[in-house]
Amino acid sequence: MIRLSRTHEWWRRVLNVLALTLTGVCALLVMAPVFIILIYLVTNGIRSVNLEFLTSLPKPPGEPGGGLANAIVGSFYMVGLALVLSLPIGVGAGVYLAEFGQSRYAHLIRFVADVLNGMPSIVIGVSVWALLVVPMRTFSALAGGVALAFIMIPMITRTTEEMVRAVPNALREASLGLGATYARTMWSVVLPAARGGIVTGVMLALARVFGEAAPLLFTALGNRFWNLYLDRPMASLPTQIYEYAKSPYEDWHRQAWAAALLLIVVVLILNIVARVSTRERFRALR
Repeated sequence: MIRLSRTHEWWRRVLNVLALTLTGVCALLVMAPVFIILIYLVTNGIRSVNLEFLTSLPKPPGEPGGGLANAIVGSFYMVGLALVLSLPIGVGAGVYLAEFGQSRYAHLIRFVADVLNGMPSIVIGVSVWALLVVPMRTFSALAGGVALAFIMIPMITRTTEEMVRAVPNALREASLGLGATYARTMWSVVLPAARGGIVTGVMLALARVFGEAAPLLFTALGNRFWNLYLDRPMASLPTQIYEYAKSPYEDWHRQAWAAALLLIVVVLILNIVARVSTRERFRALR
């Protein structure tokens, strides 16, 4: 009997070591593509990131030099416009789903949000092209911002729903018991309690749309000059990378690598902010 117990103990230790080894290998395989991409981007793009690249406009085709300042500003401009459009809609829909999630309309909204969340971005770009670009008869920054907002809205909606639902009912009951209205309770008690999770969802949505090129090719198109008007085409980093990468000019290839490095750095920063926000939120809950 003692020998059988020792045998079982030995097999348990072997299986434990084997399981830990396999999970470690799987973790390395998951992280390997990220590190390979980062190393490749840094190797090819760091030499082209300089002050001229960050502050100058693109040069004419075939002429070396210049930069992508208009594309950098255009990306932040359209992503900021998408945030302004999507934040109130996404948060409002998420609060409705969390508080009235069993109604017929709530099930429909949740289904539409899930479908939209899984829809290819190029389909959203074509749809916004038909809805805005064709009637306006011009590509525009407004159409680009709307296309990005369509991508952000379902992500913000579902994140807000989960975060608001996680707020303890005792907070709502205490506020209502003190005489506050339901709207006041939501605005002053529930939303501040769920703010950390909502901010995390917004950051993740921003990280996703910042690298989207397909919807912007059908809506904002691109521009080689400065433009801050909503009704005109606007440059962005993803579309500029696409144009430069397929060009026959070596200098444009170099700048495409630099733009890709800059883009991935912005996305990494947004993801890090989201992770830190999540960690601080759970630390506060403890």
